[in-house]
Amino acid sequence: MRAAEALGAVVAVAILAILFLPRFTSGGDAAAPVVEQQDLNVAVVPAVDSAGFFVALHQGLFAQRGLHVTFVPAVSSETVINAQALDEPLDRVDISCGNYVSYIQAQENYDRGRRSSSTNDAMVAADLDIFAEGSVMETGAQGLYVMPGSHIRTLAGLEGKTIGVNAPGNILYLLAASVLADNGLSVSGVHFAYYPLPAMAAMLKAGKISAAVLPEPFASQAEQSMGVAFEQGQEIADSSRTAVEQAMEALPSPLGVSRMTAAVMAVDSYPTGPVDTVRIQRVADVMGQFLGFPSFNVGSMISG
Repeated sequence: MRAAEALGAVVAVAILAILFLPRFTSGGDAAAPVVEQQDLNVAVVPAVDSAGFFVALHQGLFAQRGLHVTFVPAVSSETVINAQALDEPLDRVDISCGNYVSYIQAQENYDRGRRSSSTNDAMVAADLDIFAEGSVMETGAQGLYVMPGSHIRTLAGLEGKTIGVNAPGNILYLLAASVLADNGLSVSGVHFAYYPLPAMAAMLKAGKISAAVLPEPFASQAEQSMGVAFEQGQEIADSSRTAVEQAMEALPSPLGVSRMTAAVMAVDSYPTGPVDTVRIQRVADVMGQFLGFPSFNVGSMISG
């Protein structure tokens, strides 16, 4: 079962952003930008959501601007925010790209005076600035999956079952919670288990979870390895699908995808316009609905 249609109902909350700490901002003339820091460690989850970054890396666009960018694979944005805030030499992260949920949580904690004590601290806290949107989720880019032959044929069949996501209370959790609520089901009626995305398909196959929320390319990889019927990825505006496929294929082993996976995976759209404050505010509002998150104005995080 692929619940892409149901996930489409909450597509607006699945928006990725590239964020940076204010210490990298400049008070100089915006019309004459300069490279403030040439060597950058950029932490990114190796998913289609962040394909804009991988296209730029693959095509040498960073180098053309005088930047030496080192890609740091991340399990989720939550796992790198504290490293970004603490700026420890051995765990240095200058820029990260991930879903807004973890970043909003980190900013709210920071605004309340909370600070993380280490990169491994369970609480994330950082003073962050959103300066660009990385992608906007399109239909099929995230899916809710069960194994072929599963007795679960509808969302109602998930009652009492375990759903796998990659981190507690993150965007995948919110997507699953939203889908359940939109279909009259109680979020508390299911259980959530947490596994890294590369291991999720194996957990599904082993019966550790009954269903999994998977983004691309992990969804298409799972479909191919476990025999689930897959769909042709849709064409997108404002981006070259070929460039996205080539960039995902070129990722270092074992992160790269096969040419077959690249050809069938669904992809996002990659905006180049200004940050959409209204859309990001909806993310914070949905967090309040399903996570009990306090009222939060995202305007303080928008780069001016």
